[in-house]
Order: sequence, then C-alpha cells, then structure tokens
Amino acid sequence: MNSITPSLSHSPKVHRNDHFAITFAPLSLEEAYRLADDPANGAVVVMSGMVRNNTEGKAVVALEYQAYEPMALRVFQQIAAEIRQTWTDATRIVIHHRTGKLQIGEISVLIAVGCPHRSEAFAACQYAIDMLKHNAPIWKKEHWQDGSTSWVSIAACEQAEC
Repeated sequence: MNSITPSLSHSPKVHRNDHFAITFAPLSLEEAYRLADDPANGAVVVMSGMVRNNTEGKAVVALEYQAYEPMALRVFQQIAAEIRQTWTDATRIVIHHRTGKLQIGEISVLIAVGCPHRSEAFAACQYAIDMLKHNAPIWKKEHWQDGSTSWVSIAACEQAEC
C-alpha cells in the first residue's frame, strides 16, 4: 500500500481552475499552458515528461503506458489539493498523462502550475511530478531494442512486494 492510499478513501475537492486527464490521444504543451494560464500568474511552469531512447544505458524503442484511471485521477486531485495547501497562491494546476504505446520523443506526462511567483510555480511543479511518480497507479511496458519487454510500475513500491 502506498502512502497516499488512506487519504483516497474519499475524492478530494477539485478546485474549479484545475484540470486532470488520462488520455490515449497525444498531449499538447499549448493546451496545458493555456489551462494553467491566469491573469494573476507571474509564472507558469510546465514539466514535459518524454519517452527517451534508453533506461539505465539499455536501448529503448518505445514505452507502453496503462493506468487504473479512476484511482489515478483521484491521485492527481489529491496532489493538487496538497499543492494548494502548501502553495496557497497557486492559481491553476494541470496534470495530464498519456496511455498507449509511445515512441521515442513523444510526451507521456504534462504538468503545469500557475502561480504569482516563479519559485512557488517551480516548487509546486516539482512536487506534482514527484508525487505522481511515487503514487499514481500507472504502469509502463518498456520495449527494448533487442525485442524483449518488461512491465514496471511508475509508482514506488513502499510496503507491498513488487
């Protein structure tokens, strides 16, 4: 069981300016920025996670993502709620993740946070990706250059056996 599970017994309150999505369609940097933009912002920080051509020196040709969508969206909502408790001036929070088979260079995750000040926006965005990777029920299948594959949870295994 991961550290966020107990707080997911109920859905966190979703702020009207926040946006969460899990989609098979390609993710859009422009859309994430637009959804995070607000006249009160002094900064919008966007983090784009992309499929790279290697993992720990081993050649990768593609990644395939699957998610348990209802719980993943609740995790995204919980992350946003925690951001709003820590960085109370955050204006808008966007968390989007893609599923399906992605090629090298394609965007797998987008996080955008708007705040009046850049230091808050950077810190909140960093927090969001760290918590997503730690807690979201999302798995990736690595397709290796040698033709082999392996499934990996992007969430850290805390107390359960992996």
